Amino acid sequence: MIDTRGGAGRGVLSAPAADAGLGICVAVTLLAATVAGVGPAVPDARPLDAGAVVLVVAIAAAIAVRRRHPVVALAVLDVVPVVWFLAPYPGRLVALAPLIGCYTLAALRGWRWGAAGAAGTALIQILAIRVVLGDVETVGVVPDAVLLTATASSAGAAVGYHRAVLAATRARHARETQAREERARRLAAEERLRIARELHDVVGHTLATASVQAGVGLHVVDRRPGQAREALAAIKTICDDGLTDVRTILGILRDDGPAEEPPAEPRAPRGGLDRLTDLVDPAEAAGLQVELEVDGEPRPLPAPVDLAAYRIVQEALTNVIRHAGARTVRLALTYEPSRLLIRIRDDGLRSAAGTPCGHGIDGMRERARALSGRLTAAPHPDGGFEVCAELPVPGTR
Repeated sequence: MIDTRGGAGRGVLSAPAADAGLGICVAVTLLAATVAGVGPAVPDARPLDAGAVVLVVAIAAAIAVRRRHPVVALAVLDVVPVVWFLAPYPGRLVALAPLIGCYTLAALRGWRWGAAGAAGTALIQILAIRVVLGDVETVGVVPDAVLLTATASSAGAAVGYHRAVLAATRARHARETQAREERARRLAAEERLRIARELHDVVGHTLATASVQAGVGLHVVDRRPGQAREALAAIKTICDDGLTDVRTILGILRDDGPAEEPPAEPRAPRGGLDRLTDLVDPAEAAGLQVELEVDGEPRPLPAPVDLAAYRIVQEALTNVIRHAGARTVRLALTYEPSRLLIRIRDDGLRSAAGTPCGHGIDGMRERARALSGRLTAAPHPDGGFEVCAELPVPGTR
């Protein structure tokens, strides 16, 4: 179905009108040229009558439908000059009408159809010149007729090829534009998910440790004011660090300063295994005993791996503080040539640690999966809850 509302639909519907206008112009031109005596003279020509008008109207009709029925149009345009010469009517410019059909057929159907149409038209014109008109003296007429039909067909084929290339280029450009837009949307969604994950980890860890410290402060505020002050100081430190991380993460969403000026604050979330004490100290201040084991030679890790490892440890410790009711947490880091292994196991209650609230474990799995790693989190057979992560380290030998 043709859409008549869009620009493309209007373009398709305007083609018949343009062809009809062209047909009328050609018909009027032929009649005017015949009346004016333009072109070679025809001996013993009969005057124009209703038959000549019918033939001219046939030419106009054939040109009007040339886009929808190019083969039929060319056949009509080939036959009309032969009938015109048989009549005989004056004027020979009617022999040029088939050139429009040759051009149209090649432009719409390709060079093979165009070559076949040109060959048929040239053969009919040679027949009309040699047999119908009995012209055996003007030797150059036949080559000229063949040359004109070949030129018209070649021009049509070139235009058709150009249109096909242009359409293919536009289609490819549209596909590339759509692919770029889809990629931009996918990257934006991934970036939003990453920022949401960072905020979840930072805010969750900050609130969990601050809540524990607040509980300690309330418990000892009357009996041991000094310890209560330490708890308040720890809460302030934890909140300040959390606010700094939140500002840094949200600062990635905008860049108000000039590109050539360095940012006043870091433009990436803070976090890495070199800051592991920032996680262990608050956990121990909250009453956990953290046993840290490091196997292998610690080495600088790529920033994505380093940050993912830090966030996994952070989320695991947060879950222990909030849900496990554990006293001891064993944190083991194993540096291997091509990967980093992380194991966090607590001695809390299996039922409590095995059903943590929120999406922390899902977030840890997504971090590991984003680096082509893997993460498991499940109750340990010997008690407690265990999180195991395997993070590939690219660029290692």
